[in-house]
Amino acid sequence: MSAMDRRLITHANWSLLGFTAVLFFVGVANLYSASGVRIEDGILVAPYFQKQLVWGAVGLGCMAGVTLFDYRHLRALSIPFFVFAVFLLLLVPLMGKTVYGATRWLDLGFFNLQPSEVAKVATLILTASMLSRFKDTLKWGDLFFTLAVGAIPCALIFLQPDLGTTLLLFFLIGGIILFHGLKKYVFKTCCIVLPLTLPLGWFVLKDYQKERILTFLDPSRDLQGAGYHITQSQIAIGSGQLWGKGFQGGTQSLLRFLPEKHTDFAVAVFSEEWGFLGCTVLLALFCCFLLCIINTARSAKDHFGSTLCAGVFFYFFWQVLINIGMVVGLMPVVGVPLPFISYGGTATIVNFIMLGLVLNVSMRRFMFKIN
Repeated sequence: MSAMDRRLITHANWSLLGFTAVLFFVGVANLYSASGVRIEDGILVAPYFQKQLVWGAVGLGCMAGVTLFDYRHLRALSIPFFVFAVFLLLLVPLMGKTVYGATRWLDLGFFNLQPSEVAKVATLILTASMLSRFKDTLKWGDLFFTLAVGAIPCALIFLQPDLGTTLLLFFLIGGIILFHGLKKYVFKTCCIVLPLTLPLGWFVLKDYQKERILTFLDPSRDLQGAGYHITQSQIAIGSGQLWGKGFQGGTQSLLRFLPEKHTDFAVAVFSEEWGFLGCTVLLALFCCFLLCIINTARSAKDHFGSTLCAGVFFYFFWQVLINIGMVVGLMPVVGVPLPFISYGGTATIVNFIMLGLVLNVSMRRFMFKIN
């Protein structure tokens, strides 16, 4: 091993890797429990956790691959990669796989690819690349151009329909823009205009999306329909109380009362089994995980690297905030999974790729001066 290789390994953010490993295996254990169904002779377990281990291994390999090259080369690849991601999104309505009325996947035979996940990475890299070229805070023209580019994947994902991923991508772009900075007059105007125009979004929502928002405001209006998910989730969380019911002790999960327990509502399974204290520990793990990413952004020696890490921070931050808010009833149900805890093939791989970007920046922060 060369001296350069040793320096790269030494400067890697090992704390971030440690917290990631803990979160991932907590998620696998939670999926093992969520996969169980109580039957007369015991508990029948479905293989979701086994598949998650496979996706984790693939994601780990992708993460390692991302760290092998200097992240600054991504600037030159950002536009081709973004065009490729948009191309995949355009294929979805033509040859996509439909599940529960939504067409979001491309069936590759051995694997269902979700192009919206690829679009998250591509949009993050392109946005960070564009903003890193602006030496000053953004004026109106710069802001509109950045938003116009980001609007392309947002619109295609919204049409699938996938409101959760659309919002996540929009918040991701917004977070990167705020990290870079806006002119004071631009920021003040946005703070006034955005709340006034937000209600107009109601008219572009589909009926079931409107129903979810109305149910969020009044869960009792449709307990057996749109309000069923959140009602059962709140019952599961409340029944966990302080200490929880123990591993595989959650009745809401094992008796199939809790829907989407492997994906969007996986944390409700965790809460029922480990209670308030367990959820507090889980949130503390996520806070430490996010803090590691922020520290890497602060220590980066170029604007592109720091902006890239900031984008990864917002990518994870918004998912954690929206998913937990959704599960406890503080936000409408929009279908956003919890990183490393919820089941998902493409999403798991993309999570590790995002971490690979942060590790890449941390490993090479000593190689050049600030520009």
